[in-house]
Amino acid sequence: MKTIRDFNIQDKKVLIRCDFNVPMQDGKIIDDTRIKGAMETIQYAISHQAKVILLSHLGKVKEESDKEGKTLAPVAKRLEQLLQQKVIFVDACVGKKVEDAVNQLKAKEILLLENTRFEDLDGKKESGNDPSLAQFWASLGDVFINDAFGTMHRAHASNVGISKLLPSGIGFLVEKEIERLHTVFCPKKPFIVILGGAKVKDKIGVIEKFAPKCDRILIGGGMAFPFLEAEGYFMGSSMKEEDSLDFCKKMLKKYKDKIILPVDLAVSKEWKDGSPAYKDITKLEIDDMGLDIGPQTIQIFKNQLQDAKTVLWNGPMGAYELSSYQKGTQELLTYLASKKEQIRTIIGGGDTVACAMKNHLEKELYHLSTGGGATLNYLESETLVGLKAVEQSNANH
Repeated sequence: MKTIRDFNIQDKKVLIRCDFNVPMQDGKIIDDTRIKGAMETIQYAISHQAKVILLSHLGKVKEESDKEGKTLAPVAKRLEQLLQQKVIFVDACVGKKVEDAVNQLKAKEILLLENTRFEDLDGKKESGNDPSLAQFWASLGDVFINDAFGTMHRAHASNVGISKLLPSGIGFLVEKEIERLHTVFCPKKPFIVILGGAKVKDKIGVIEKFAPKCDRILIGGGMAFPFLEAEGYFMGSSMKEEDSLDFCKKMLKKYKDKIILPVDLAVSKEWKDGSPAYKDITKLEIDDMGLDIGPQTIQIFKNQLQDAKTVLWNGPMGAYELSSYQKGTQELLTYLASKKEQIRTIIGGGDTVACAMKNHLEKELYHLSTGGGATLNYLESETLVGLKAVEQSNANH
């Protein structure tokens, strides 16, 4: 796989697809982790005298009103602060304004184009990988570098489309993601998988892939309920997932000794913050809603992790949106961080990464992935459509 290092980029126009899909509130960036993640590749390009053109999406844009609050202008300002140099921002991503800005670009200068998803208003051209849109973007550069791991599982015009038309490689963020995630395909044992989040059906591929290879699977979050129901427990008003029951029964039958489920839950009568009541899984009432794993389960899970050498974790242990139900996720993350010399912990994106960052544990864990969906996809298939496009480009150019 070619990386940015494999190209002579001096005085060349280098298109870099970044993932600046950052959380925003009232036009302000709440979390700049993804912007910081792109720094190494951008700085490498500048230091090698490239003319740098940055592309990214921000959120979903389905109708004109969706453009409100989805401009990348605040990202340009934050990039300027981090890079300590001017970032030219164009409030368009196609057309003469873009071409003029690119033509005026000098070596070591940076240009950020507007949100690529704005082109979805014209017949989903970006997310539908429209060839004419990809052709326009490709015409702006000499080399294409895909450093947006979070969108590598999607065939968009700004990643797969451009890769087909230009000599292409990956950036340092994507390189690190692939290298670290690859650890779980030949893990040091004992190898333990922790799965949480809302639904079993989102993780079927990962369960089927890793159940035969891992030593244990610890299941929490909404995922635990259909497994517990499959074992005959009554889950009150907890999240239902009837269409996954047969799959859960099949997995429990096949991997009975590997699958570890909660024995107690933090419950509430309604979906809101408050003081959790802790109940044994045998004692849930009709209006009890499970919103986190309970203290006994936390201890059981810690015991199961005691001798681990490799841990793969995807999805929180509770309703992480509610601050009262973050305890299970926080305690297990803190425990794994305390054993960083022994355990390589790989966190697969989303709320679990947010929790690690909030608790300042990012340096204590082996890898925090920047892409939830892309991570799951890569773990299931050991490749991604964006990676395949880069490999294909290597063969063609």
